[in-house]
Amino acid sequence: MEYLERRRSFVEDRLEAVLDSTDPEAMTDRLEHVSLSGGKRVRPTVTLLAFEAAGGELSGDDGRGSEPSRNAVDFAVGIELVHNASLVVDDIIDESELRRSVDSAWAAFGHGSAIVASDGLLGEAFALFSADERAMQVVSESMVELGEGEATELVAQPTDEDEYMELARRKTGALFRAAAELGAVAADADAYTVEAFGQYAERVGIAFQIRDDVLDATADAEELGKPTGQDEEMARPSLVQITEMTPEEANQRAREESDAALAALEAADSVGSEAVGYLEDLAEFVVVRER
Repeated sequence: MEYLERRRSFVEDRLEAVLDSTDPEAMTDRLEHVSLSGGKRVRPTVTLLAFEAAGGELSGDDGRGSEPSRNAVDFAVGIELVHNASLVVDDIIDESELRRSVDSAWAAFGHGSAIVASDGLLGEAFALFSADERAMQVVSESMVELGEGEATELVAQPTDEDEYMELARRKTGALFRAAAELGAVAADADAYTVEAFGQYAERVGIAFQIRDDVLDATADAEELGKPTGQDEEMARPSLVQITEMTPEEANQRAREESDAALAALEAADSVGSEAVGYLEDLAEFVVVRER
């Protein structure tokens, strides 16, 4: 685990530095409340692992060595900021008062300040991507997909498994895809390799979302760190609710997505590094996680 903890520390150190440089102080406090209150940092970890699997080399104890290394860490932090911004909006839509076992942004600061915080997170994220045209394209495309997914969930909820899977691809898979593609872009990988890593991560994201649905239906809220039963209470699209699958059947569907992710990773032009092993482990982990 030391391998992963070191990479997580790259993200945490840079994330803290980025947020600390924001202004005014009230904004800094709100951004830090959202982004430093915990979180698994799955997406930024995917960025760094994809970077290394595509041939990049992290250098320096703070991730600020060579320029490609610095780009990889900045891209990892950027995708985490985008993810956190989306969570702020999700909590407003869902009227969820708890996130990562602390008050959600709107519950802590009010709706207006929460929306401003979401905008601030996005601004800081795009500042980190702005130096690389390919990175900007990757993130812009994922934001379009994410926005379409959010809109679909609000006004045209899925009614069957196919429609649900498309929603999951947009709402969750798109940011996972962007995370991996950003890592490959930072490693200066070719278009085929970028696409292969993107396919891997998109499938991981869909498996992650399906497992999230299962946990919402079956987990203990205190252990999960956020309210449960929200999908049924708010008539929100969930694979369990839409298809009437049992939790066990939904977990098997998540496993199928995980297997597809592993197949895509095998097709990627990776360097066979330790990072690839951890990407394989992640595809396995998302279908059995308890939080």
